[in-house]
Amino acid sequence: MKYECVSLHAFETGSELRVGLTKWITHYNGQRPHAALAGRTPDEAYHDVPTPSGPGLTPDQRANSSAVRMAV
Repeated sequence: MKYECVSLHAFETGSELRVGLTKWITHYNGQRPHAALAGRTPDEAYHDVPTPSGPGLTPDQRANSSAVRMAV
């Protein structure tokens, strides 16, 4: 968060910082896929949404992923 949001923007007030951090956290948790979560977002992993098929890990790789086994 520090390097990807706070350091890149010149927030001048606490209100601007709050809005910027809210946008970044929403993006990070809801839109940005994570390799450690088999290409799912943290929101998808937390709410147990099925992994979409497409680029990234194949279903066999997802099933054998240590991150997936640890999450279960």
